[in-house]
Amino acid sequence: MYAAAVADQLSTPILDAESSNLLQSISSHGGYAYVSMATLAASGDFRAAEAAREMAWEQLHSGPWHSVLPVWRDAYSMACLHVAKFHYRNGELKDALRVLDMGLIMGGMLLRKDLDSAVEIISAKTRENDDRCESFEKSEHNLAPEAEFDKVEVLQFLPAKSLSCKTVVNKSAPSMEAFLREHFLCGSPVIISDCMTHWPARKKWNDMDYLKRVAGDRTVPVEINELRDDICIPDYCFVGGGELRSVNAWFGPAGTVTPLHHDPHHNILAQVVGKKYIRLYPASLCEELYPHGETMLFNSSQVDLDNIDEKEFPKVHDLEFLDCILEEVTYWWSDTGSSAVS
Repeated sequence: MYAAAVADQLSTPILDAESSNLLQSISSHGGYAYVSMATLAASGDFRAAEAAREMAWEQLHSGPWHSVLPVWRDAYSMACLHVAKFHYRNGELKDALRVLDMGLIMGGMLLRKDLDSAVEIISAKTRENDDRCESFEKSEHNLAPEAEFDKVEVLQFLPAKSLSCKTVVNKSAPSMEAFLREHFLCGSPVIISDCMTHWPARKKWNDMDYLKRVAGDRTVPVEINELRDDICIPDYCFVGGGELRSVNAWFGPAGTVTPLHHDPHHNILAQVVGKKYIRLYPASLCEELYPHGETMLFNSSQVDLDNIDEKEFPKVHDLEFLDCILEEVTYWWSDTGSSAVS
């Protein structure tokens, strides 16, 4: 009986060790009602667990995100773990995953390892159940067919002047020294080919069944840990002695557009499946691209290249740019100063 009971429980070693200190900290910030509900939740009260999660959620939305006390983010993670434990015990795996994912997205860092571990356990159990399901059908086609793009057809959907000016240079697996000298140090963008054909993601991410099996029931931010092992970090990321700031994965349907913007750090964009149009403007033309005045959008342009308002943005048509079509199994590198649309 004891072995069976343990198998039905999610292990949360950090929560077990830090629970008392965390509750004391929450209490010191006025969260007496939360502490009461969380204590009941730990003793087996599902309604109290849901109530604690709602209380923490309200605190997370009590003002601007930067003003939220970190302790309430950890409180939200704690409540999510309590709720997920109940769902897991009842065999409600999808409900448990949704709660844990919200804990990862909105919660703090204190209990993150417990959240990640719980997600890994439940995801594995979910995949086991799916593999046993005889009604599971395999798709017979890839998400994006591997085919040459028709430039005439593509131009019908791209902004004016696309692929008519200077295009980004394409190089096959340049050496680290060449990349550093010819692109990184001088801020010159480049498309790098023949460097990612060995990635597991190359085939796996073009298979809808694989994506459903791995993350189909999940609510995730732009980072998807379940798929991390399918990619490799390019050596070019470490040229110049810099640090890797983040690793993100984006999935979007055909026609997805990212507005003109500039990022706070250098970028290597790896196109795994499908094709992507990219346009780059020099950093010196930032003001001519009419950036938003608001703090939240200061790095984004007001200009919609698909429908330019010539009266409001008269300078845009005459600005020089580089562009390209980024195809499968290629990297694109750009410095922080460029503005891009895709």
